[in-house]
Amino acid sequence: MALTLRLLGGLTTGEIARAYLVPEPTIAQRIVRAKRTLTAAQVPFEAPTGAERTARLASVLEVIYLIFNEGYAATAGDDWMRPALCEEALRLGRILAELVPQDAEAHGLVALMELQASRTRARVGPGGEPILLLDQNRARWDRILIQHGLAALARAERLGGALGPYTLQAEIAACHARARTADATDWPRIAALYDALAAVTPSPVVELNRAVALAMAYGPAVGLELVDVLMTEPSLAQYHLLPSVRGDLLARLGRRQEAAVEFEHAASLTRNARERELLLARARESYNSA
Repeated sequence: MALTLRLLGGLTTGEIARAYLVPEPTIAQRIVRAKRTLTAAQVPFEAPTGAERTARLASVLEVIYLIFNEGYAATAGDDWMRPALCEEALRLGRILAELVPQDAEAHGLVALMELQASRTRARVGPGGEPILLLDQNRARWDRILIQHGLAALARAERLGGALGPYTLQAEIAACHARARTADATDWPRIAALYDALAAVTPSPVVELNRAVALAMAYGPAVGLELVDVLMTEPSLAQYHLLPSVRGDLLARLGRRQEAAVEFEHAASLTRNARERELLLARARESYNSA
């Protein structure tokens, strides 16, 4: 917790509030109460060791990646991205990686964020509209960030041991970064990496991403079979990307009327205005071509 507080010290209360979708006064009150509690209890701030250090470091990595993700794909509001949050998460991640140079996952997280952030300029159109991965102009990807990301990934791999979830996700991002065109993407390798990720951190969201990779590697019918199984998963009932993915796979199979219904359902679940517009546009397109 001490390291978490130390790293979050670089954020303003407003930035933390936006990252967690909590009113800024509430965040400020919680910080004041936490400081008073720690002072009253005379909690010593010391570096943890052993298993305690490992657990705390994992929490810090998670917080940093949550901040990055809220910037990379805002869960709510009028903007598709919030780049300032991505930049702050990257700053914190780089600091952390230098503080714990022998921790492979710290470098894996930095690699993942660098590689994803490299696409920032290509992810948004002139009017602020979202541009999906396969439609992006890869000439606009930041090659310097890609080089930094690949270097951080290589550093994580040199430390040896089994690859952790952040390093595996960085490996996936590296597959995209190395492909000069969407058609050149090594989807079978990405699918295999998702298999490995599912073994390390099994979750319905990982399975959904794995279904997308399998669909790209081996055809939409393969992916749809897995997605249909996930449709009964309670934790994904309000997750807009599940019907969005299903709609995309149905459209690729020529089942456009069904696809339109799924896109409309996804639009009703998202709290991001830009994403809602995109999904409704895809629904209209599917209806018109049905």
